[in-house]
Amino acid sequence: MKKRWFWTATAVLTAADQLLKYSAEQNLEKGEERPLTDRIVFRRVENRGLCLNLLSEKPELVKGLSAGAAGCVTVLQAAALLRKRGLWTNMGLALLTAGAWSNTFDRFARGYVVDYIGVRSGNKKLTDLTYNLGDFLIAAGTLILSLAVLLSPGSRKQRGKAEAAIKDDL
Repeated sequence: MKKRWFWTATAVLTAADQLLKYSAEQNLEKGEERPLTDRIVFRRVENRGLCLNLLSEKPELVKGLSAGAAGCVTVLQAAALLRKRGLWTNMGLALLTAGAWSNTFDRFARGYVVDYIGVRSGNKKLTDLTYNLGDFLIAAGTLILSLAVLLSPGSRKQRGKAEAAIKDDL
């Protein structure tokens, strides 16, 4: 696959999340929710911290951590594309980078991250959690990237060498 496809996918997914966040802000009051299905709701929540509002009282630290993480995954994505890593590695990094930049953009432009997807369940704490597309991209990218690394032929060779060294020590 062409390298530019991964950069394009990153940009398009970042823009899609920004459009959905804009829609939530334009169409919903803070805390308001509308059902999309019997379980999924469209709601507007302003998250001033990291995951679950962690460090919400330290906005500058949150911005710095967010920008640092987005920068790191962008460098990893560029390095993977230059080294011609596999499809799954590049796909995972594209998703991870898109989610990271979308949430980082929010923190700098708005001062908070707009979350807008909720899932109703029997558990109130789980029902109260709200996500955005960027969060799902980060989770999917992390999962794909982890599987790509764990299942790559290079990692199997390394595991085999490590297991052989352990057996020799015993």
